[in-house]
Amino acid sequence: MIEIKNKQIIIDGKPEIIMCGEIHYYRLDRDDWQDRIDKLKLAGCNAVATYVPWLIHEPVEGEVDLQGKTRPELDLEGFIDLCSENGLYFFVRPGPFIMAEMKNEGIPYWVYEKHPEIIPTAWDGTPATTPTLDYNAPGFLMEVRNWYKALMEIITPRLHTNGGKIIAFQLDNEIGMLSWVSNCPDLTDFVLDEFSNWLLEKYDGKTLASRYPFNLHDKKDRNTAIRSPKEEYAPELLKDLGYYMRHRFAQYVHTLRGFAEEFGVKDIPFVINIHGTGGGRGFTYPIGISQLYESYTQAPGYLSGSDIYFGDLDMVTFQDLYIINGFMDAVHNPDQPLTSVEFNCGDGNFGDNLGSRYDVSAADFKTRMCIAQGNRLINYYLLTGGRNYRLDTKVGDGNDRIAITGERHGFAAPVSPEGELNYTFPRMARAISTVMAVSDKVAAMDEERDDVSFAFIPDYYMTEYRYPHSEKMKEILTNIEEHRNRGAWEIMGKSMLLAGYRFTAIDIQNKPISVSETPVLALPSARYMDSKIQSKLVEYLNEGGGIFLYGEVPQYDMEGKECTILADALGVIVKGIHRDSHLFYLSVYADNWAAPRPEVRSHFAQTFEIREAIPLLKVYGSDEVCSFEAEVGKGRAIVMANAYSCDISLFKEAFERLGAKVKLSHDCKQHGIFMTSTSNSEGERFIHILNLDGFDKEFNVYDQEEILFGGRAITLQSKDGVMLPINVGTEHGRIVYSTAEISKVSKGAIEFRLTQSEDRIAIETSKEILPDKNYSVEKADGLALVKSHKHSKVDDSLTIYFK
Repeated sequence: MIEIKNKQIIIDGKPEIIMCGEIHYYRLDRDDWQDRIDKLKLAGCNAVATYVPWLIHEPVEGEVDLQGKTRPELDLEGFIDLCSENGLYFFVRPGPFIMAEMKNEGIPYWVYEKHPEIIPTAWDGTPATTPTLDYNAPGFLMEVRNWYKALMEIITPRLHTNGGKIIAFQLDNEIGMLSWVSNCPDLTDFVLDEFSNWLLEKYDGKTLASRYPFNLHDKKDRNTAIRSPKEEYAPELLKDLGYYMRHRFAQYVHTLRGFAEEFGVKDIPFVINIHGTGGGRGFTYPIGISQLYESYTQAPGYLSGSDIYFGDLDMVTFQDLYIINGFMDAVHNPDQPLTSVEFNCGDGNFGDNLGSRYDVSAADFKTRMCIAQGNRLINYYLLTGGRNYRLDTKVGDGNDRIAITGERHGFAAPVSPEGELNYTFPRMARAISTVMAVSDKVAAMDEERDDVSFAFIPDYYMTEYRYPHSEKMKEILTNIEEHRNRGAWEIMGKSMLLAGYRFTAIDIQNKPISVSETPVLALPSARYMDSKIQSKLVEYLNEGGGIFLYGEVPQYDMEGKECTILADALGVIVKGIHRDSHLFYLSVYADNWAAPRPEVRSHFAQTFEIREAIPLLKVYGSDEVCSFEAEVGKGRAIVMANAYSCDISLFKEAFERLGAKVKLSHDCKQHGIFMTSTSNSEGERFIHILNLDGFDKEFNVYDQEEILFGGRAITLQSKDGVMLPINVGTEHGRIVYSTAEISKVSKGAIEFRLTQSEDRIAIETSKEILPDKNYSVEKADGLALVKSHKHSKVDDSLTIYFK
């Protein structure tokens, strides 16, 4: 039995960490399957994941091959059974859309030919520029049901429920992504009929008439009015169309789940894959969360999985991953854990042109951060490359292959198309093995956090569709996109993490904000904010909450109507906006407790008339206030309505004034350290630390101002990460602290990965520690203090033996 409970994946009553590797069986010769499985196990994984491409399993309508009758590599049944024989769990991803660089994103050609009515039109009635389809069109769903019916004859008998190894089932892939990236909303006649019905249910007649000056029952005029909206109702359409599309995606997911359950899939999680990272950053990722959160929170039994396509995790990007994991957690139901179902690994050479080159720390660091934040399933994508064979029926598209990448596929994977291990494999394998060595512990651990949360407003990411000729849509979306993350993540979020704050996020749009659960809120804010959210924030302040607002104090609601609820509560009036320009070097200077500080160049500042607020930053030359502190009821707000530098001490002082103090800290003056901790109900803990820079760092670690690791300083090597145990129990005794990582616990021994020039491991044990030339043992205060004789840069493996 598989349960999703308490943010854990529980298999047969035991919390588990699932480490998958994506192997595309259909891109490999059947004789190579076992070799790639062996390499997956060498990496430390305990599960295999794969797409199942409808395109090649049913290239001709009604002729489904899932047993390799037409091509040996199409034997899905044989591949799943081989993985099972190797003792591996299985995560199946059967689409119908799979992407994976496949032609038509994995949909058979005949589906498009048979059902031309499901091919969308977009703005102004123009054709869609991606091979997307109307998900809920009856003709498409009929074909998908038939595909699922054939597929489940293979899947259902092999479910964990039925004694097999299949533990998760993904429904479609990256739903809504194709229409988003092309700004081509699916506006077929069928969709617009459904949208009209949705509007008629949502609004009464008077309200609807005031929002849309056209007749919803006149299909011709209505369709033109929606596909080519006028400025007078463009903001209303922006909001309503976004909400409807989210409702539509949830309906589609519900239908797919119904098909799967109809044909026997039950008692395993259904996975929804969230898209959005791009250009090596996470700024657009929450668009995917916003699009799909209704889909995976609509009923029990769902998991949401991230697509993590960052390159190196370094001082530029590390806050992106931390924040988007928090945003996912913010919209989850209480039992849903974090997972990542496309966890980019390898060297970044996606185009086979050496146009990118990842550091070996990339997959390691991302793994460590995700595990620390509570990810229970990670699927390394793509673990192994392969080849794209030619279609039997030529389509005359330049290569006639099943995918767009040429003959070879997966150039960047840790295992090449030919089966060779590239330079990233060993470090990735080390990270996976480190986690799996203590997987029974971390599977039930949660991150320990400070008294601050990052605010998430899903509607700030409802920006995927915009009518190209609407200036009103452009004005609203441009401002929201400017303030929803860039500065708030790269300045406020980064400063918080470097100061030592550990935080999650809270969906302040759809969930209540409790002062007792969220004493302090870090709030990215734009000029536009829904009136209900503004009112909720004022109530939160009145009840004693603390807010650090970074961006603009809102002046309008999300439809561009004047709304100053929050500004009124803060006791300020917005005067205007200053921006730098050619030969104008906008600068701000500190005042009151923020002073003395050097004057800072800025590219943006919103200025205010204030009554009782305390000025913190002012515009040079005009002395206008652009940052201030204000008391509201029992609470307090600090507003930074200007671009600023990553002044870690300023942000730390501000959050302390709001009531949030750092509990876990270090004294490294060079910064560049990411650190957090996890614990379980037994009091066992791990301290997770990453050195994001390319040079070694020495520092002490403090927990509530008490020095850890027996008072010893930690030296963290360049681009290295550690997961150090505190009070972790083993069959040989309790590891009170260790400067070395646990790499394996076996009968009679514990193996460690050394990290220092002279590691220390303190163990409380009733067993005798056997002598060995590689370490010495001292007894003190009821502990056995093991001192390594190895330097970690020479030999980083140490085994302690017990009698």
